Amino acid sequence: MTMRNTSIRTVVIIIVGIIVIGTVLMLIRDTATAPSLQDTKNTTPTQNKPVADVKPTYDTTSAKSIQVIVNKQHPLKQIDYAPISLTSVGNGQRMRTEAAEAFLNMQAAAATADAPIAATSGYRSYSYQKTVYDSYVSQYGMAETDTFSARPGYSEHQTGLTIDIQGGGCSLDNCFADTAQGKWLAANAYTYGFLLRYPADKTAITGYKHEAWHFRYIGTKLATDMHTQGITTLEEYFDVSGGASY
Repeated sequence: MTMRNTSIRTVVIIIVGIIVIGTVLMLIRDTATAPSLQDTKNTTPTQNKPVADVKPTYDTTSAKSIQVIVNKQHPLKQIDYAPISLTSVGNGQRMRTEAAEAFLNMQAAAATADAPIAATSGYRSYSYQKTVYDSYVSQYGMAETDTFSARPGYSEHQTGLTIDIQGGGCSLDNCFADTAQGKWLAANAYTYGFLLRYPADKTAITGYKHEAWHFRYIGTKLATDMHTQGITTLEEYFDVSGGASY
């Protein structure tokens, strides 16, 4: 065998040795980093982990917010607040534009369901609410008036988001709850973003007697969430104070 052949053979052996050693090292590395069967059983894929529900954040203090809370413990921060934009909802009544559009859509749907409704009282300015409140006080006294009428600056009507609704031959009376209109609203108002603001069984929480005709616009997202959870007052949903005392 010539010297040349011996050199070639030596080179080949060295190359084969390098390849073998490299392969062995790769196997050792993969074995060390691979998860065990037990680890695999205990591993839950990330995509299967439940994601915690995050409750939406609402502005309940700004007068311009559609979710603002107005009750005897929470007057409007701007006591003489007046909405910038008001839209007619019929019968000489107005609401903030977003609320008005929602009411008109609800009104059209109610008519289609043979339960026609109409607006009785919408937006009231601070001065108008003062006139209304003072008139009731002169007739019934302050203590009685406070059970069914808000003082100026404490009225939801001043936000432009509230509407008193009539229909079925009943206006501003709890007979409205027994009409086709009242029943239709009880079942469907939330889908248009409206809430029956003063339920019969929540006077101690809202601070007002039952008003089957008084609906407040809060937006479809919040209204639907409250309906789904079976929560009927803003005070309970947001865990804020209410009650009969100013």
